[in-house]
Amino acid sequence: MTEPRALPEPPAPAGATTGTAASASGSVRLEAWSEGDAGLLRALNAPELMGHLGGPETEEQLVRRHRRYVDLSADATGAGRMFRVVLLPEERVAGSIGFWTSQWRGEPVYETGWAVLPGFQGRGVATLATRSVAGRARAAGLHRHLFAFPSVANAASNAVCRKAGFELLGEEDFEYPPGRPMRCNAWRLDLGATGGR
Repeated sequence: MTEPRALPEPPAPAGATTGTAASASGSVRLEAWSEGDAGLLRALNAPELMGHLGGPETEEQLVRRHRRYVDLSADATGAGRMFRVVLLPEERVAGSIGFWTSQWRGEPVYETGWAVLPGFQGRGVATLATRSVAGRARAAGLHRHLFAFPSVANAASNAVCRKAGFELLGEEDFEYPPGRPMRCNAWRLDLGATGGR
C-alpha cells in the first residue's frame, strides 16, 4: 500500500470518469470516488494496511480525507482524481487509487497512491490499477511524470512500481504523517514516453 506523502487540498470540483485495465490474470475498472465510498476508506484504514504509514487515522482524519477524495474525484482541471478499484469480472470493490498534483524537487508532477483490501492482495490488482491510473494521468496531461513514494520497507508496493514500469530514482526522507520520519523510494513513470504501459 502506498498513500500520499501529503495529499493537497484539491482544486475546484467538476466531472468524473471510469476506465478499465486488464491482464491475463484478470482486470480492474476504476470508478470515480463518491460520497458512498466512506465505508471503503474505513476498511482501508485497518492497522495491517496502515503499518507503513504511521498507523490508522482517527475518525476525524478519515472524514477530512474522504471529503478531499470526493472533491478530487470530481476535478476536471487535470490536477488529479481519486478512484475506487473494482475487480472484474467479480464486480467487487477491491481498493482505492488516485493521482494528484504534487512537487518533486521543485517540479510540478503527478503523484499516485493506492491501497488494496486484504482479500484481494496478491492477485495483481494494485499493478493493474496503477497501470490504469497512469493512463488517466497521461490523458489529464498537466504533468510529464507520475511518481510513487512507497516506504523502502514496503516490498509489495515497491514491486507494484517495478511491474507497472516505473523507474527507481533512489531513496528520500520526509515526514508522513507530519511529525513521523519516513524513508521512501522515489519511483518515476514518464507519461510522455511512447509505448508506455
